[in-house]
Amino acid sequence: MAEQMQDIKRRIKSINSTERITNAMKLVSAAKLRWAKAIYEHSKLYLDRIIESIDEAFDNGQKVPKELILGSRQMKTSCYVIITSSTGLCGSFNGNVIREAEATIRRKGREAVLVDIGSKGREYFGRRGYDVIIEHDPPADTVDYEEVKKLARPLFEKYMSGEIDEIVLVYTSYVNTLKQEVVRKRVLPVDISERNVRSSNINVIEYEPSVNEVFRYLVSKYMEMTLYSAVIESATCEHAARRQAMENANDNASDMLKLLMTEYNRARQSQITNEIIEIVSGSEALN
Repeated sequence: MAEQMQDIKRRIKSINSTERITNAMKLVSAAKLRWAKAIYEHSKLYLDRIIESIDEAFDNGQKVPKELILGSRQMKTSCYVIITSSTGLCGSFNGNVIREAEATIRRKGREAVLVDIGSKGREYFGRRGYDVIIEHDPPADTVDYEEVKKLARPLFEKYMSGEIDEIVLVYTSYVNTLKQEVVRKRVLPVDISERNVRSSNINVIEYEPSVNEVFRYLVSKYMEMTLYSAVIESATCEHAARRQAMENANDNASDMLKLLMTEYNRARQSQITNEIIEIVSGSEALN
């Protein structure tokens, strides 16, 4: 009985330590989430408006260079930009992105090259023999716009030169603090047939020095802005997922402590009862 109580006390001590760690990590994650969410919300309207403005240039399908339009080339090689975290303890955040990317690659069945932002994705796909052409290990919340430009420009050049035929983002989209969803977004080529023309002035637009030069510049900026927006959003989702995971771990630790305390009290009560019985029995034997 004494050995059982000692074992329970060791488990209680261990879980107490774990609970303090998860509680501290939950508080840290909550603070980082507030910071990341503020950046995301502050930049979202600005970035969305710029992306929408650039996007409007595609409303006039007759002016868009053919290499930027879906169906203008045979799809042989797809490039997937996969955004994961560089640290763990964030629940299913990384697993959901990796599963979605891998399922998409298998479903399309064409040659795939990868751009991994975050070490978790790079480690997973690297071990399985995927062709990772660009990698960026630092966490997404440390990636600034200049770093995004260094990632986006080589991709755009590879697309324009025909080395890759499609660029797809796979990342986590922010719905609210408790809900995040993995999304796929094809950046290039653009599907003109699905577009709704929003401007009545598209036919009077003049392009200088040439249509190709203007669209080359616009699409390059469009890629940079879209990728930067996805990185910011993914970082916000990562902190939200980690805060939720640590809160769940903290709650589970509290539940386990309650059960162990109940078990310990029962064992202690049983030991006291046995000691009383021994005392009574000894007293009766003396009489």
